[in-house]
Amino acid sequence: MSMFEYPSVDGLVIELRASILRLELDRPDRRNAIDDVMMAGLIDALDQAGRDEEVRAVLLLGRGEHFCGGADIVARNAGGQGRPRVGSIQRRLPSQAHRLLPLLCSIQVPVVCAVTGWAAGIGFQLALASDFTVAAADSRFWEPFASRGFTPDSGATWLLPRAVGPARARELLLLGREISGVEAVEWGVAHRAVAAAEVDQVAIDLATGLASGPTVSLGLTKWLLSASASASLEEHLPKEAFAMELSSRSDDFREGLAAFSDRRDPDFKGR
Repeated sequence: MSMFEYPSVDGLVIELRASILRLELDRPDRRNAIDDVMMAGLIDALDQAGRDEEVRAVLLLGRGEHFCGGADIVARNAGGQGRPRVGSIQRRLPSQAHRLLPLLCSIQVPVVCAVTGWAAGIGFQLALASDFTVAAADSRFWEPFASRGFTPDSGATWLLPRAVGPARARELLLLGREISGVEAVEWGVAHRAVAAAEVDQVAIDLATGLASGPTVSLGLTKWLLSASASASLEEHLPKEAFAMELSSRSDDFREGLAAFSDRRDPDFKGR
């Protein structure tokens, strides 16, 4: 039983069940565009989950036909208070999208994302930042920034080159090319493409399997993969030794050895 609470907020249904923290964008009439309330809810839930021993996987999905149509810029600019002060964007982003994406990348449990319909703007980046993305074959991934006359945010210019390479990143960001779920798999954006009706169940099954795995080992492996991007081999090898030291002291490591010796499947507890 978790010692933490995960209250839902307007536009975001949050539920912890069977060690999976489920984050469901719930504004289908707006293509699940993320507003400030939803952003704060996602950040708070993930920040808390990183300290919650009961959370062993995260599942990110959208209600209705679309995963996420991007940030709700219309709502943010509909307050009737006139133009904000110069610099408002650079003051706001560090505590919003630019906090959310690093949390997804750094939380030491696997994150599974389910994409149907549109994954645009920050919706695209949420899929990129997840460890596994299951996409509908006919879903659409799109970076709308160039066609709207402003520059990318929410980590697009960092995540995309690392996922698809610089040439394809230019196609997506400078030319505004849309790609399907099938192409997303081919380009390294998504893990698997399936029929739209199967997406949620495939993602749930994947998250369930990960949640029953050796959580300490999986979390440290995720950390190692992220840390390797900015380190030389010589700088990175001590991190592997550190992670091996920690994981080899876990209960799941001992269970893994016992299961191998007994010729049975391991029963990992996430400890």
